[in-house]
This record gives sequence, structure tokens and C-alpha cells, in this order.
Amino acid sequence: MKILQFGATGQLAREMLERAGPGVEITALSRAEVDLTHPDAIARAIGEAGETDLVLNAAAYTAVDKAEAEPDLAYAVNAWAPAAMAKACQARGLPLLQISTDMVFSGDKDGPYLETDGPAPLHVYGASKLAGEQAVLNACDRALVMRVSWLFSAYGQNFLQMMLRLAKTQPVLKVVADQRACPTASGDLAAFILSQGDRLAKAPAGAREWGLLHVVNAGAASRYDMAQAIFAQTRPDDPPVMEPVPTSAFPTPARRALNAVLDTGRMQEVFSLQLRPWQEALEDVVAQLSAQKETA
Repeated sequence: MKILQFGATGQLAREMLERAGPGVEITALSRAEVDLTHPDAIARAIGEAGETDLVLNAAAYTAVDKAEAEPDLAYAVNAWAPAAMAKACQARGLPLLQISTDMVFSGDKDGPYLETDGPAPLHVYGASKLAGEQAVLNACDRALVMRVSWLFSAYGQNFLQMMLRLAKTQPVLKVVADQRACPTASGDLAAFILSQGDRLAKAPAGAREWGLLHVVNAGAASRYDMAQAIFAQTRPDDPPVMEPVPTSAFPTPARRALNAVLDTGRMQEVFSLQLRPWQEALEDVVAQLSAQKETA
């Protein structure tokens, strides 16, 4: 299986490269190689690529708060770039896998969000990702848009890494306790994509595999819940002092949804699988971080 991947250094991009086994060849294009703000460059990269079975967009503008001041850039990378990918994939008859976010929702729903629930983003970042979803699904008839949530890994910037860093310098960690979502290991997302790659490469237009899909680890949590789990695993004998606080304790340019829990029933129905509980995934990532420390 040959995958053309936009993105080479982000959490998902790195996990894809790490986990690609025998028979899987990933060509990862960095932003230095393809400027995502230039649709022509994107179209050329796909049009001139050699033999390809799948195209994966693992690149995005993810600075949620900064996007409020940079809407043009956020839309260029999160909406117009995927639109260009979708058009180029359609022209070559290639499937496109697009990564989206739980932040397309307002958080006003009482229970978990379904793929069929109406999106209502609260900020520029969410709106740009929603525009990307719509552009991809409108332009490519073999497109899978995967909404993910609170990605964490041993790479890059994420909540796990931030908590471990802050615990070294802060006497008390104030952690938001009223936002809930589904913490998801980037490695588990990559494993799902790789496990379904052959199936997706063969699925025709109109197949039920295409469309919107929520792909998150099982279980919901608040940021405070996740922080407790992080330190239970990393500092069981000497946990930092933590204080649960409301979202209002940390005013941000982009308003956050309090409920971003995603329902995964469609993934279970279509792909007959469910990702493991996020706590189990966290254990593996913590072990990976420990191994990295030992070899450093």
C-alpha cells in the first residue's frame, strides 16, 4: 500500500511513519516541500505523485487561540488546502483521508455528538476545520473525514507533554475540570488508518466507508481527569498538587466547548471495531516517554 501523506512532523504524521509496517510505503510531504497555502502546489504534488493508493492529510493549522487573529491563514491551511487535495484526488480517482476535530461542535448537547448532529463551531479554528470538511466531502466522492479529539503522544505539543512540563516548575497545577472530551492517542489513530488502508483503497464511491467518522479512544474525561491519570502513572509516589478550576479561570481568545464528547457508534457499525480506553493508550505513551528518557 502506497500512501501520499501531507505532513511529516505532527503527532499523527510521525505515528504513521513509525507504525508503517512491511508492505506500507509512506511518502510524507513536509510544509517545506509543499506550501499548504498554495493550492496549485498541492494539486501538482498529487497530480505528479507516482503510484498511490491513498492520500492522507495529516497537516493542519492547530493554534486554536492564534487563529482568532489569523483567520486567513487558518482557512488557507484548514479549508482551502483540503479543498485542493480533494479536487486533485477526485481527478486521479484517489481516496482522501482528512483529519478534523471535535471543535466543530458548540458543546451545547447533553450527550455525545453523533456524525449526524449539526455542527456549530465557537471560533475561527473550528469554523475553518468545518469548512475543510465540507469542501472535501463536496469535491471528492471517496473521502473519509475523521473527527478526532484531544490528541496526545510522545511527540510534539499536547496536553500530556504540557502537564509533565508544568509539574516541574509549578507548586500547584490548576487544571480545567468542566470541559469534557475523548482523549485520543495519535498512535491509535494511526493504527486505525493503517489497519483499514487496504479496505479504503478498494472501497468504491458511494460505499458506507466514506463520509464523516468519529475516531477517538473509548471513554470521556475532563482535563482534570486526564491530569490525574497522567500523574498516577508518572508520579504515583509524588503526585503534584492539583486544583480543579472552571474554564473561566483561563480566559482565552477562542471560546471552548464544555462538551466535546464524540459518539463512535458509526465506527463500530461500519468498521466493526472500537479503539481501546484512553487510559490504556495513555499507559503505552507514558512507557514510550520513559523509554525515550532512558535512551537519551
